[in-house]
Amino acid sequence: MNKTEVIYLVFSAVIILGLIFDLGLLSKKNQIVSLKSALVQTFFWIFLSIAFCAFIWFENRGDNGKVDAVSYISAYLLEWSLSVDNIFVFIIIFSFFKVEPKNYSRVLLLGILMAIFFRIIFIAVGSELVARFDWIMYIFGVFLLYTGIRMYRSKQEAEFDPEHNWAYRFMKKHMRISNSEPNGRFIIIQNKKVYFTTLAMVVFMLGLIDIVFAVDSIPAVFSIIPEPEKKLLIYSSNIFAVLGLRSLFFLLRGAASKFDFLQQGISIVLLFIGTKMLLVQWIHIPVWISLLIIVICISGSIFYSIYHQRKGVPQDVKE
Repeated sequence: MNKTEVIYLVFSAVIILGLIFDLGLLSKKNQIVSLKSALVQTFFWIFLSIAFCAFIWFENRGDNGKVDAVSYISAYLLEWSLSVDNIFVFIIIFSFFKVEPKNYSRVLLLGILMAIFFRIIFIAVGSELVARFDWIMYIFGVFLLYTGIRMYRSKQEAEFDPEHNWAYRFMKKHMRISNSEPNGRFIIIQNKKVYFTTLAMVVFMLGLIDIVFAVDSIPAVFSIIPEPEKKLLIYSSNIFAVLGLRSLFFLLRGAASKFDFLQQGISIVLLFIGTKMLLVQWIHIPVWISLLIIVICISGSIFYSIYHQRKGVPQDVKE
């Protein structure tokens, strides 16, 4: 068994054991997740992510292990920061469908697992494109510049309207939906016909909406790890970041209005990454510089948001 196979095996085992521990010990069915529990879960997934980074460094020691570890943690922080932006959209979706807090955990988990499935497909396709066509990186770069500029100038979470979203309209058109009280169920039978409940719609919507975020984040992570043979680093950083999103949702949903400028920080990161992709033939930017810029932009935007709250923003979500 070679190093790559060992790392894949360890990664799979860590994810499975992490989910079992998270769901079995830290989460309970039909129970509202407290702030304390969300904090424990968030640190749990961050710890697993850092531990896996240390494992990559140890396993590849003497063979660019340090570079791989820095690349992994840079990709993880990038995906984590981009995933945080999902939370504001998730809050709107849960409010629109009037999901009961006791159902948040299950719905989020299924939606996030669905999102991970789509991301694996995106990464596989993206790796193949990068391996076959060098010029695809320039297209990614231009796309990220456009996305960064658009994100910087707009407030995406304020513009999001579930009722007019493409995913909602697609489900209403192609799925048999029941407006009856779901009572924690995803499927119900009425008049001998199977209907999806609003909880099922939320699960599908979370997974489908993440496709839009993945279109931004997957090209971005290829600027950190452009080598197709290292796609395991991309898989692992993405999956760890997305799995930690559920606990982060419970941690931040009561303070959504405290991060008004986070989106601007993320947009600056995307502008930097897009520029890096376009100039890669002439200017080599070490991965540690990318890591430093990601940390400065994200942490800076968070601290700036805390001390410079915009006027007219909605009040925090109440528990």
